[in-house]
Parts: sequence; structure tokens; C-alpha cells
Amino acid sequence: MNTLALIDEVSALPVEDRVLLAQTLLLSLNQPEIGVDSQWAKLASKRLESLRHGEVGAVNGEQVFNTIWKQFDK
Repeated sequence: MNTLALIDEVSALPVEDRVLLAQTLLLSLNQPEIGVDSQWAKLASKRLESLRHGEVGAVNGEQVFNTIWKQFDK
């Protein structure tokens, strides 16, 4: 089976199967470094606790992206 035929066959799969296939392919291309996921999880938990304790404030996501886009408009 050639690549184009495989793409046609995969495109006909149910969306859940295509998502699983896409995730599997992406993971095969981007092998995570050992421990990185757990480090990110720890950092996310720490930041969530800081937010819950009022140590930091939340920022509206739309405002963040607007600020970023303004930097690129220069």
C-alpha cells in the first residue's frame, strides 16, 4: 500500500480512531524526555496553588494573545 492509499483509508476512519492515530504518530516523532512530563505537572500544580492562594492573579487569555500579536505588528 502506498502512502496516498493509506491516507485515503485513514481519512475514512471514525474521528476517534483518527485522533488516536494522530496522537500515536506525533508521539513517535516527538519522543518526550524522561521526567519532563512529571516536571511540567509539578510546575502546573505549583502555579495552580499560587493562583488559589491569591499569590498571583489570572490574566484573560484574549488579552495575552492580543499583547503577543501587537508585538508582531511592529
